[in-house]
Amino acid sequence: MRVILAAGTTETGLVDGISAAGAAPEVMVHTPAADAEILVYGEPAIAPVTPVSPTGCPTPAAITRAVREVVGFDVTVLAAGLAKPTAAPTVDLEAAPGADIREPVAVPDAESIFERAREYGASLPEDEDELLIGETIPGGTTTALGVATALGEPIGVSSSLPANPLERKRAVVERGLEASGLEPGDCAGTPLEAIRTMGDPVQAAVAGVAAGALDRGTRVTLAGGTQLVAVAAVLRHAGVSGRLRLTTTSFVAADEGVDLEAVGDRLDLEIEVTDPAFERSDHVSMARYCAGEAKEGVGMGGALSLVPDGRMGDVRERIETVCARLGVDDDRTRTELETEDSRGS
Repeated sequence: MRVILAAGTTETGLVDGISAAGAAPEVMVHTPAADAEILVYGEPAIAPVTPVSPTGCPTPAAITRAVREVVGFDVTVLAAGLAKPTAAPTVDLEAAPGADIREPVAVPDAESIFERAREYGASLPEDEDELLIGETIPGGTTTALGVATALGEPIGVSSSLPANPLERKRAVVERGLEASGLEPGDCAGTPLEAIRTMGDPVQAAVAGVAAGALDRGTRVTLAGGTQLVAVAAVLRHAGVSGRLRLTTTSFVAADEGVDLEAVGDRLDLEIEVTDPAFERSDHVSMARYCAGEAKEGVGMGGALSLVPDGRMGDVRERIETVCARLGVDDDRTRTELETEDSRGS
């Protein structure tokens, strides 16, 4: 099994209050590079930060890495618009970082990124008969909403924050549509134009790899949440009709802004939801996920779906090991964390 991680950045992720992918905006730009290194090496190499939310929730890369250490799988990282370098070996798609979607053009090279990624997906070895494709890009749920709106697809999006700031995201998307001279649905049937104006480079990369792999008969699983639902919409609008599956976490499925069953029916998308039973642990990392933070990313849902029956407890234990290695640890109990949350609400 190979997991492909598309890593990139968009200036949309710097909009205040839409992402928890990093403790502060000045370090968020390093998140995708650090995520790639954590997944490949188990800890950051040249990235100067470990992505952690302001309340101590670690990046989903820690979860995906823990699964990798328990069950094993190969990893390929696609450089798809990284603003900061990563020490992880990458397939370079020669993509520039994405601009703020409130600008007239967000991804001017969307078509060339898609085509290079498609060529890569189509050129994978014949023994690569199944792929899981994930992503890391702060702000990606907002660009997902932008692309879905441009396509005319009624797709809800989740959030890395406990309280999904949907109204703020919608306001950003409305300004983006206005700047690009678009109305909702204007890009129906022209999905790369939707990415060019309202998306991010990672969307073009994931869609391209998936399209190329599907062309050669490879089974493709989109390993993630609503960001990859938007990619599924891109593929369907591009006329890609192959079998497509999405694996995500119970945390995304529980988000009130998301109706996975409806989008599965609309996009002919098989949905699989994995519950890692994090409530069985008092560790800060898993407690923060149970509180609604992060939810998904870095192929987390897809990786968890690979865990054999009876081994999720091993994964939870390994998550604690990985977090200790990353310096993400806390001796507060779940009860203490929940008390702090209730005081802050």
